[in-house]
Amino acid sequence: MEYQAVIGLEVHLHLKTRTKAFCGCSTEFGSQPNTQVCPVCLGFPGSLPVLNKVALDYAIKTGLALNCKIQEYTKFDRKNYFYPDLPKNYQISQYDLPFSKGGFLDIDLDDKTKRIGITRVHLEEDAGKLIHKEDSSLVDFNRAGIPLLEIVSEPDINSPQEAYEYLSALKSILEYLEVSDCDMEKGSLRCDANISVREKGKTQLGTKAELKNMNSFKGVKDALEFEINRQIEMLESGEKIIQETRLWDIKELKTVPMRTKEEAKDYRYFPEPDLPPFIITKDKIEEVRKGIPELPREKLARFAKDYNLSKYDARVIVFSKRYADITEKRMKEYPGKDKKQVVNWSTGAILSEANNLNCPPDELKIPGGDPELIGLIKSVEDGKISHLVAKSVFTESISNGKLASVIIKEKNLFQISDSTSLDGFVEEAIKENPKSVADFKAGKNNALMFLVGQVMKKSQGKANPKIVQEILKGRLVDA
Repeated sequence: MEYQAVIGLEVHLHLKTRTKAFCGCSTEFGSQPNTQVCPVCLGFPGSLPVLNKVALDYAIKTGLALNCKIQEYTKFDRKNYFYPDLPKNYQISQYDLPFSKGGFLDIDLDDKTKRIGITRVHLEEDAGKLIHKEDSSLVDFNRAGIPLLEIVSEPDINSPQEAYEYLSALKSILEYLEVSDCDMEKGSLRCDANISVREKGKTQLGTKAELKNMNSFKGVKDALEFEINRQIEMLESGEKIIQETRLWDIKELKTVPMRTKEEAKDYRYFPEPDLPPFIITKDKIEEVRKGIPELPREKLARFAKDYNLSKYDARVIVFSKRYADITEKRMKEYPGKDKKQVVNWSTGAILSEANNLNCPPDELKIPGGDPELIGLIKSVEDGKISHLVAKSVFTESISNGKLASVIIKEKNLFQISDSTSLDGFVEEAIKENPKSVADFKAGKNNALMFLVGQVMKKSQGKANPKIVQEILKGRLVDA
């Protein structure tokens, strides 16, 4: 029997505000435990919350970017539950009247685009953090009260790969909006997944499990793959699936039971008595809309059109707003005819060096900055140095901090384009590779490129490959 997975994702996002959602405590990460707290975020009797204006603006901006309808009338509610890291024994959240709902996010799957519905985006406060030791558990309330957006998708996702693409696209949009640093290691972006399976062709949903404790997009993908197989095996063997919350065990690579899944009625929601309802005017919505930058899909379409980029190249560049801005600036400043050379470096050598150093490509420190990089790329286009030499020099420059132009001069790495100077290398390559010579004469063009590669090796990458190819053709045709 064939089965279909039905997945809905709940993304929890820390908003990048200086102070908490309902008080003036700092949101700075990494401070000493329990030093960023006050009577309001600790829920002391008589303390009163006041909504953070910037948090509301960021929330509206996110809702608009995700194509949600912003509600003009919204309110906060108390979500009641006991947990050691929740000092109030309730969380200020939103229930029946969230500030936004009914949006969507498009994701790319091979050559298709799939639309994932967004049920709602609502604003709430975060809980504290438990730190478990061998013989005890400690609690840090610094995180309690940090403004948190919950972005809830419709159950439109049908595979772990789709979930991965959805999260990647969502994170890219949030980074473009600059409303959060989206750092999963700091806990500022977290994801829970609701997953069930059903027979293909059926419309009725199966019993779902909620998955928690996934600290990376790959972790989400792996946890979903395991849970889909677990539920299918249970159905095949006639076992009953129960609605529960399960944890992803990173070491064992499996999901384990945590608790039975609560429903809305278990939280005893009621309107937050210390905060009045809020009216979000149309003027306010339009004011926030004006601050939304060009988003990834729009930038991708523009880059592909304006710079004649392939979809792949455009995706690699626009994934990060900062990297897209830096690359576009370099393309505009590049004095050469072929702007695509800047793109090739942006999707090739620069990404490679950044990966080797485990840093974002927009943070890669290039000695001499953009002028040196642009000069290096232009030297290749002008035929002064080979692409192979340029890449080698770039790596050395990143490694030792020396300017690329200085390395080229000191090592005399300028490209040899004089046919007289290249004759010796060409003769050696022909003599040492008679089989390749015979293959070329037999009509195998790949043999010519092999011989060009041999000349490049002998010249330590200095030979001009175009000139070498012309010389080889002349020699081999006449021979």
